[in-house]
Amino acid sequence: MVESVDMNTMTTAIDDEQRYQAAVSKDSRFDGVFFIAVTSTGIYCRPSCPAITPKRAHMRFYRSAAAAQDAGFRACKRCRPDASPGSPEWNIRADVVGRAMRLIADGVVDRDGVEGLAARLGYEQRQVRRLVTAELGAGPLAIARAQRAQTARVLTETTTLPVSEIAFAAGFTSVRQFNATIREVFAVTPTELREARGRRGQVPRARRRAAGRAVVGLGAGLDGGLGGGLSGLSDPAAPGLIRLRLPYRPPIDLDRMISFLGARAIPGVESVASGRYRRTLLLPNGTGIMSVGPGVPGDGPGYVGCELQLEDLRDLTAAVQRCRRLLDLDADPEAVTGYLAASGPVLGPLAAAGPGRRVPGHVDGSELALRAVLGQQVSVAAARRLGERLVAAYGKPLERPEGTLTHCFPTAETLAGADPAGLPMPRARATALTGLATALASGELSLDPGAERDRAEAQLLALPGIGPWTASYIRMRALSDPDAFLPSDVGVLDALARLGAVPGGSRARSSRAFRAAAELAEGWRPWRSYAVQHLWAYLEEKEDR
Repeated sequence: MVESVDMNTMTTAIDDEQRYQAAVSKDSRFDGVFFIAVTSTGIYCRPSCPAITPKRAHMRFYRSAAAAQDAGFRACKRCRPDASPGSPEWNIRADVVGRAMRLIADGVVDRDGVEGLAARLGYEQRQVRRLVTAELGAGPLAIARAQRAQTARVLTETTTLPVSEIAFAAGFTSVRQFNATIREVFAVTPTELREARGRRGQVPRARRRAAGRAVVGLGAGLDGGLGGGLSGLSDPAAPGLIRLRLPYRPPIDLDRMISFLGARAIPGVESVASGRYRRTLLLPNGTGIMSVGPGVPGDGPGYVGCELQLEDLRDLTAAVQRCRRLLDLDADPEAVTGYLAASGPVLGPLAAAGPGRRVPGHVDGSELALRAVLGQQVSVAAARRLGERLVAAYGKPLERPEGTLTHCFPTAETLAGADPAGLPMPRARATALTGLATALASGELSLDPGAERDRAEAQLLALPGIGPWTASYIRMRALSDPDAFLPSDVGVLDALARLGAVPGGSRARSSRAFRAAAELAEGWRPWRSYAVQHLWAYLEEKEDR
């Protein structure tokens, strides 16, 4: 193992010698963080590739799969480097490159080009190209191209769609461009890729019954897009349905994550049953339905099972990334747990006891923000009831409802035009809700994956009815900030009081308690969002006893 590397700073501190040691030790913590190319074979791999480690002289290291591909290397067919979890660095970083990588992963370059990416970042195209290339070894177009290639491979291997439809669904502008890219990246034609996958997909009948008709590994690839793993075909009885598996760095407390989401699930939009979380999605090209839960038995550890039913397959990339952000699948739990476990007697034992704790994100930043306003000063159950009434009145009905999933949550544009007096909530909160919706609908406020976190928080606090708790909660879940803290949160204060860290009883809601909580949390940077989850989970466990 590479003991000397601080996983909190990761690639900003690691050098090529340490990367080599990671490859020698097959250290899976670095999968997706960097890629190893082998000059003697012309392939690139993940650090944990099970193949014999090449000679040091034959190894080259790249920060992105796109950079390795640009240098003429193709993906290893054994370790599938594109099926690695995404680098946790891009979730941590709030600079231009970090924001750009999150937007590229969400498909912005495919939809709007580098011009659209630069506009969202507030920089000139030339500056964005220069900054991204300097860090990743490849520009935004090359990174998006690598992502399109992986999306195309997933569709080729998991559906029976004609190749021409796959090409455009994956984001290519022509079938010719699609064919050339597949040959260059994978060293096979699309037809050969489908035939080879079909041969490898002949698994025992019992396994097929257990696993379903379509199972495919899908990498986070903030730099390399979607990836492949096991084989399968999409279910012909459910058009647009793709079953896949999402890799993560173990461990993960998936049960607690789904329980957290289930407690806040709005009927009509979300549901939890049989250990799976399901919800509707409003995507760039249409609607969809997602379902996530434990992986299929036999797939091995390190994967979350996922099903997507999409109106438009061009939304596959965006849908997968939103599922990953929802479950915080690009996190490095060993780094977070190691840091918080050593932080002192208050949080240390909680972190050590819950090493798989993650921060639930959301599939849509605007929706999360609007729901945060609904939840102000009311219980979780009351917020759910408000959300249900809001969805019934203003939500978008699905053309093809699926069981209890019937609507998408109302858009900011719809709520911006609503009369506050007609909303099912107190007038002050209704005014805050429509004011927030107006800011989101106008584009004045952005809560997409590339949003500038500090600026977004300042804009939120400037809106009527939005206070520090709401802004921090939005920052934690909508913007996936690993270092947001809620010192005035009732649950946080109750947990800290029970742990003897802040005044208890009637004084637990005092400004003194707030200050004590905030001061204590300074020692938990840069992982305060995870600290909040540990405190909430501790309180839940105490109340369940």
